Parts: sequence; C-alpha cells; structure tokens
Amino acid sequence: MKVHTLIPFTLALVALAAAPAAAHHGWSGYDSSKETTLTGTIRESGYEHPHGYIQLEAGGKVWVVVLAPPTRMENRGLPRAQLRPGAAATVVGYPHRTDAGELRAERITVGGKTTELR
Repeated sequence: MKVHTLIPFTLALVALAAAPAAAHHGWSGYDSSKETTLTGTIRESGYEHPHGYIQLEAGGKVWVVVLAPPTRMENRGLPRAQLRPGAAATVVGYPHRTDAGELRAERITVGGKTTELR
C-alpha cells in the first residue's frame, strides 16, 4: 500500500475503533451509595448492545432500567423471552445522578429467577 493511501486508511481504522467507546457510557453517572429496589411490570424491553434495558412501571412511574449486555444476560440464563412486556420483575440497582427516572440494575428477578448482571 502506498503512503498516500495508507494515511486515510489508518485514520479510518482509528475512527472505527473509537466509535464503540463513544457509544458506551461510564457508570460514574449512577449513585452507588443509594441502592434501590423496584418491583413492577415490564412495559418495554430492548435486548441490544451495548446494554439491554427495560421500561419498568413501578411506584407510580415508568423507570428506564439499564441492564447488562445481551451476551452476558444469555450466559447467565436471562434470555430475551423472559423480558417480555407484562412480566413482573424486581430490580436492584443504583439511580442515575441526574436522570431521576433511570436505574442501573445490578440484579433482576423475573419469573422467580434472579440473575446477577454485573
């Protein structure tokens, strides 16, 4: 490969490598000193990367609950089918510091089975 084509190619690779890092968020936005337990009904779920999620109706409001990556949930026995709308769920996790409607889940119980997510 010639030098004048190698530089744009290298820059493109660097940009592609940085994209997943930019898409992933850190956990410092959640307050780990305030463990919170929510029990309610799943209204919506997403089994996608970088993290799955559910919308959980609990305590008179709908929470966005950030879960683990789908591969981790599968490996630990929590398939997509268990996160179906209408299912009862309990999550234990940490609230977001600035978004009062978001929780990062450490564990989830659905159908009587608890799955550790972290």
